[in-house]
Amino acid sequence: MRLAVALVLGTIGGVGMYAMAVALSPIQAEFGVDRAAATLPYTLTMIGFGLGGILMGRLSDRFGVMVPALVGGSALGAGFIVAGSAPNLTAFALAHGFLIGLGCSGTFAPLVADISMWFTRRRGIAVAVCASGNYLAGAIWPPLLQHFFSGAGWRPTYVGIDIFALASMPPLAFFLRRRAPLPALGAGPLSRRALEASPLGLSPNTLTALLSVAGVACCVAMAMPQVHIVAYCSDLGYGAARGAEMLALMLASGVVSRLGFGWISDRIGGIRTLLAGSVLQGVALVLFLPFDGLVSLYVVSALFGLFQGGLVPAYAIIIREYFAPGEAGMRVGIVIMATLFGMALGGWTSGAIFDLSGSYRAAFVNSIAFNLLNLAIALWLLRRAQRRPALLPA
Repeated sequence: MRLAVALVLGTIGGVGMYAMAVALSPIQAEFGVDRAAATLPYTLTMIGFGLGGILMGRLSDRFGVMVPALVGGSALGAGFIVAGSAPNLTAFALAHGFLIGLGCSGTFAPLVADISMWFTRRRGIAVAVCASGNYLAGAIWPPLLQHFFSGAGWRPTYVGIDIFALASMPPLAFFLRRRAPLPALGAGPLSRRALEASPLGLSPNTLTALLSVAGVACCVAMAMPQVHIVAYCSDLGYGAARGAEMLALMLASGVVSRLGFGWISDRIGGIRTLLAGSVLQGVALVLFLPFDGLVSLYVVSALFGLFQGGLVPAYAIIIREYFAPGEAGMRVGIVIMATLFGMALGGWTSGAIFDLSGSYRAAFVNSIAFNLLNLAIALWLLRRAQRRPALLPA
């Protein structure tokens, strides 16, 4: 029941991430700005999401996950009503960054960290189910938002999201009142306390920093298709509706991917799962370069979703394997913040590269380069992991 509630909360809260992917062209037209400027609200949303994740993680570690879920739902609702009445791009972007981004943060990293405490043997699949709320949101919200944007306009639609979020999220948060159990530290030839002091032979902060750099790199790469596929389809002459369908297909495939990678991570561990996801995401990004036909883009979008869905949950699994349980909320929040900064950076740089070059081809090449950085870090961590055990079972 707890996992189901977390999944629903993540699905509702995820609307804040995907609203701007659909609203990009209408916002650009209404405020009369270029493509890079129109991506600023998305960039600030990801920054607010990321910074808020650390705050929400600390709140979760101290008070339980219900508190960040309540704060997140309230901030999300307030953000959409403020953004829906914004008189200019600056006000719209600030509402996305300070309120919608904070709202999103309460329904992702804290929930993932909390769920990881309730499972041992099936931790990977449980974390994957919880994290799938983020992608399930991407499968549900873009076509729904596109429908209402086309019929009623983006401003009334934003007000409608506000009403729905405030009506649904606080009651769901109360289902999570019970605090997560913290596994006791065990003893043995290599005690858990000794391992926690030197995970993978590194200091805890060094490993957290490395995972954060890997998170930035993988999500700069990930952002290009996720943020710009709707605008890309419009530029190719296929229309925004086709792009919204591709985004929904991509993220629906991501749900399948996250569940599949969760099952795999229970068998091969978080680092190997990260490496596999990095290789496959790189393959999918390369496929966007030669194929830009309508049918081809549907196929490649589906493949991209299937290939990259396991990356972000893998970081939470690695943290639970190599860090103390009492630090999970904060450290998951830090690494998730890094992935969201990557999404923010990737969304903005792709728009800036488009403005400079007049096409998205160079933006795809930029994404592939960042994916190679993520792959290099995953390989290096795997080499160290082969010499040192993880904190399993917990």
